[in-house]
Amino acid sequence: MNWLKSLSIYLEPRVLTLLILGFSAGIPLLLVFSTLSFWLTEADINRSEIGMLSWVALAYAVKWVWAPLVDNLKLPILSRLLGRRKSWMLVSQIGILVGLIGMASSDPLQGIWTLVFFALVLSFSSATQDIVIDAYRIDTAPEELQAAMAASYLAGYRIAMIVSGAGALALAAYFSGDDTGYIRQSWSQTYQVMSLLMIPGLLVAVFGKEPKIKKHKPGKVSYHNNALLNFLIWMKKAFVEPITDFFIRYGKHALLLLMLIAIYRMTDVVMGIMANPFYVDIGFTKGEVAAIAKVFGVIMTLVGAAIGGILVSQKGTLFTLFVGALLTASTNLIFVVLSKTGPDLTWLTIVISVDNLSGGIATAAFIAFLSMLTNKDFSATQYAVFSSTMLLLPKFVAGFSGFFVEAFDYTWFFIGCALIGLPALILVAVLAKLNAKHQFLKVKHSE
Repeated sequence: MNWLKSLSIYLEPRVLTLLILGFSAGIPLLLVFSTLSFWLTEADINRSEIGMLSWVALAYAVKWVWAPLVDNLKLPILSRLLGRRKSWMLVSQIGILVGLIGMASSDPLQGIWTLVFFALVLSFSSATQDIVIDAYRIDTAPEELQAAMAASYLAGYRIAMIVSGAGALALAAYFSGDDTGYIRQSWSQTYQVMSLLMIPGLLVAVFGKEPKIKKHKPGKVSYHNNALLNFLIWMKKAFVEPITDFFIRYGKHALLLLMLIAIYRMTDVVMGIMANPFYVDIGFTKGEVAAIAKVFGVIMTLVGAAIGGILVSQKGTLFTLFVGALLTASTNLIFVVLSKTGPDLTWLTIVISVDNLSGGIATAAFIAFLSMLTNKDFSATQYAVFSSTMLLLPKFVAGFSGFFVEAFDYTWFFIGCALIGLPALILVAVLAKLNAKHQFLKVKHSE
């Protein structure tokens, strides 16, 4: 049957590899984001500090700074043994392990700056791993496999976020035993377990197949005996050409595309940093949150990713972007209901289910959108610039979320998060209208 033949593509080794790498990429994010927020909330760190500590994740938003190095620089010895992509992958994963083990050994009540330092190591290493995996995904397979690889990567990534979110909370509750108070050791053991989950990615980095990279050659480049001149030539190739290529290809529409990338994730990133403190403050235990998120969160995440993939295939990328943005913004209004009902498990189930469903749809569309904009000649650098741009403003604004909650309350916070999702909807609509007229994006005509 045709549909069985279509599904068989997900058994292709390169597609399965992206499932593992997606899992490796998804593990660290929440451990410096919402899971860390839960830990600090339970340790009675004030909400303003928790909000500001979310800035350690800004490394994801500025990874474009060192992405050209990952794209062009060969690591001594390791590059010869493993290849350029896999050597950077291995080094970044070792950095993630150092960050997780360091955080596990820290106590925010005794010295929060030690925790912040290792959180920064984790964030920087994780951002570097993202650069490599995104380039690896784009470089590894021909065009006919790209959609399946993106879907496989997204499935692994979203499952990992459930594991490092709900799974981490469940582990912390298990290690706490019957004690409902703050026990640092339970969080230490949890982060140690999370570090073990990086092993499959390490195995791919060591034993996986290195992609054959066909680098862009804009013409004959002459190198000279002058070291400074050679360095400037290299800088131009590594840093300048990937950027100018994007503006040359999209011309007057480039700024509109960058604006959409910059604000598309605003509403869910800003809301996400206060979600777990919100659950704690209205009376849920970490065990309750974890139990519901483990079941309904995982199911709805996978359903959302599947729906997103189908919508991209059937209706096009821009249509799915609009649907994802609409659902992500409106989900915040359901949080408003939960803030009024208190610790009601039924409403918590609804909130987590809808939140993960909308997140899966929006993420599937956004990955397809960014991949569509990326030129394979500069895969690591351009995708890093795009994914950094999508996080820079949202992460910065999220740092003030704790101040907003303390000044007003959670109800107004979630209403505000819904409202800041409106500009993304407007930009997607404008982009779809312009593209229908000028056809500057490689998307379906129906868009």
